[in-house]
Amino acid sequence: MANPKVRLETSKGDILVELFESEAPETVKNFLRYVDEEFYDGTIFHRVIKGFMVQGGGMDSQMRERDTHEPVKNEANNGVKNTRGTLAMARTMDPHSATAQFFINTVDNGFLNFKGENTQGWGYCVFGQVVEGIDAVDAMESERTRSFGYHQDVPADTISIISARRVED
Repeated sequence: MANPKVRLETSKGDILVELFESEAPETVKNFLRYVDEEFYDGTIFHRVIKGFMVQGGGMDSQMRERDTHEPVKNEANNGVKNTRGTLAMARTMDPHSATAQFFINTVDNGFLNFKGENTQGWGYCVFGQVVEGIDAVDAMESERTRSFGYHQDVPADTISIISARRVED
């Protein structure tokens, strides 16, 4: 059975992602729940750090956080690495706090990989890979950034997620 795919229509271009259902089943189920609820429509990529990643999926254009479902258990111990073009769940210092926000690695970020089941070692769960549209990710990464309230690395020009939809093969 083929892995599920989701097309993110963004203001920088479309990004097609393949989700790693066998490696991160609960994380993929969680992400697809938000996709199916059209939760990501109208959210933004609110954090962009050149040479690191682009993060989005939880805030609107006014930097207001959307209400989310309960957090998902961290599945970063699945053997999948944080390499260029992979999708991973964003979270707080609590390793099991990821809800809707995700990021796309723009470079290999080995320091984000699972190292052990402790606060410092959990890492960030990779649950998918960009299969088309890495140029849109690169365009996001090159955006000028600014501070917005207590948020840093916010794109000066809003980068919107217009829609996120499942794609059938």
